[in-house]
Amino acid sequence: MENESGARGPTVIPFLRYDDAPAAIAWLGQAFGFEPQLVVPDGDGGIAHAQLSHGAGMIMLGSARDDSLEMKSPRRLGGVNQGIYIVLDDVDAHYRRACAAGAEIVLDLQDTDYGSREYCARDPEGNLWSVGSYRPGSETR
Repeated sequence: MENESGARGPTVIPFLRYDDAPAAIAWLGQAFGFEPQLVVPDGDGGIAHAQLSHGAGMIMLGSARDDSLEMKSPRRLGGVNQGIYIVLDDVDAHYRRACAAGAEIVLDLQDTDYGSREYCARDPEGNLWSVGSYRPGSETR
């Protein structure tokens, strides 16, 4: 995937903060198949910055901290105000993997009216992750 500057890689990358970022990195790998590309410890047992890849996509995350961004985990906020969508071909296998890792399933595996096979899960700190076969902008699904 080439972006506007000619560089390769995703051009939109969600970033999250976790109260226990090291545990989140481990859980996201076990439950969803994310692979750490870069993990920078903060020196206090947390994570200053991490990059995790999943196929052609990527997320960045770090430990929650008091700073000008004022980001909090959904657990601390008492609610969720956004979610992340992962596109896969074998949603059923991913669902089984997530269930085996203890993911809280919010919307069970289903076929949608728009041709997707998908489900939605909550990670241990409350973030919502939707996983489906629908590829926005694609003529074939």
